[in-house]
Amino acid sequence: MSTWREIRALPPAVRLLLVNQLGVNTGFYLLIPYLAVHLSDDLGMSAAAVGTVLGVRNLSQQGLFVIGGSASDRLGARRVIIAGCALRTAGFALFALGDGIVVLLAASVLSGLAGALFNPAVRAHLAQEAGERKAEAFALFNVFATTGALIGPLLGSALLLVDFRAAALTAAGIFAVLTVAQALVLPPGRVAPTTNGVLADWRAVVRNRPFMSFACAMVGMVALESQLYLLFPDGARRATGWDGAAGLVFLVATLAGLALQLRITRALKRRGSRTRWIGVGLALMAVAFVPPMLVTSGTPPDGDVSQAVLRAVPLLTGALLLQTGLMVAQPFVMELIPGFGRAGLTGTYFGVFYVVSGIAAALGNAAVGWAMDTGRRIGDGWLPWACCLALGLVSAAGTARLHRRGALPGRPDPVPAHA
Repeated sequence: MSTWREIRALPPAVRLLLVNQLGVNTGFYLLIPYLAVHLSDDLGMSAAAVGTVLGVRNLSQQGLFVIGGSASDRLGARRVIIAGCALRTAGFALFALGDGIVVLLAASVLSGLAGALFNPAVRAHLAQEAGERKAEAFALFNVFATTGALIGPLLGSALLLVDFRAAALTAAGIFAVLTVAQALVLPPGRVAPTTNGVLADWRAVVRNRPFMSFACAMVGMVALESQLYLLFPDGARRATGWDGAAGLVFLVATLAGLALQLRITRALKRRGSRTRWIGVGLALMAVAFVPPMLVTSGTPPDGDVSQAVLRAVPLLTGALLLQTGLMVAQPFVMELIPGFGRAGLTGTYFGVFYVVSGIAAALGNAAVGWAMDTGRRIGDGWLPWACCLALGLVSAAGTARLHRRGALPGRPDPVPAHA
């Protein structure tokens, strides 16, 4: 019941943004996880063509986050959110109606651009409307996003029993409903007047050394979070010899996020510096890669259920630790970003942060993939896990250093008199 009280205590605009994120993730995960199979199996496209379509969508989103952030600052987050959802509606409808490469590429560009528009705008609007309750708002934002990510694939798999077009049109319909709801209900928010050009705003953000240092320190958080979908599922399958173990890892992390996110954020907000908790969360994420090292080398059990269960425990423990570290750090990271600059640049700061995060996730996955291949080749299955451990510890140390130097928004911890 405390969760519902927390939701009701938030402004109406924030509550709408939470429901919006539930719908966004439901619609997204209803379609995107099954897109590659549709392109290859249903349309008979080559692997290169499938990779091109998926890559264009990802590039259109990750590379243009700063555009969406700047548009949010100058036009108002409400307009940008509505435009993003409308574009996502059109993009997903094109996936349903088209089967030529030109139409599919257009659908990829539209759906990617949509995400680039509304992702930073939603977070900027949430930070603006939540006031002093930013941490709780972003914690609930994660809960609603996770719920959508859980509902979406289940709904998509059911709709695929009809065909892919039914799933795509349903996803487009969800975004159409969100577009109309935001146009009718979402308040406009505040747009700070500015005489600077867009390039001047970008330069101001990029030249903000504390912010860029912080964004680079957060590379570990983003890169390690993505291992819930790459390294952990692969490790679970190899350790247990059971393909279903990969889904179990994701389920444990998801349920932990739903059950504990708000409780953890509220408890930590009352205990000490929030910037310090970001470093603690990153350290927890790093330590999460230690238990799987115990079972990811060697050969998996051959049909021995008891051995498979025993070998699954370290993987599930690691996944739970990783999710816990993320729950500790992420809401405070989101709360901190607007504090680096003036209010009129909140969207731009979020946009630049997500560009850095997108690059980090891509490079991190490439590096972990290389470590996985190398580890298999030389017989050292622990290698990618050790690389992730090192990355997490470096990010935690970098954040702790910024905290000690007082480079992060808010007051640094007081220095004891005897020091």
